Amino acid sequence: MESADWEYDELSADIEAMCDSKAEEFRLLGYEYVTGKDIWECVSRSYAKEGKPPLHKLVNDIYSLKAGTYMNYLTISAYRGLNL
Repeated sequence: MESADWEYDELSADIEAMCDSKAEEFRLLGYEYVTGKDIWECVSRSYAKEGKPPLHKLVNDIYSLKAGTYMNYLTISAYRGLNL
């Protein structure tokens, strides 16, 4: 089976683990309250417009997320009044 044929539901545990890993990295950098769910919401915000990305892009988006990008996301979300 090619990776493009994979369903995200089949990979949800793996994606969750990647997001949890990134959240742990941010906690080590001093961002105490970051969760895997927070990471996923930040990374996946653009997927509503683009649709489901290829698996390699999804993995790259999670693991290459920078703390500054995450903080910008939080700031913009606060201005928009989104539920964090």
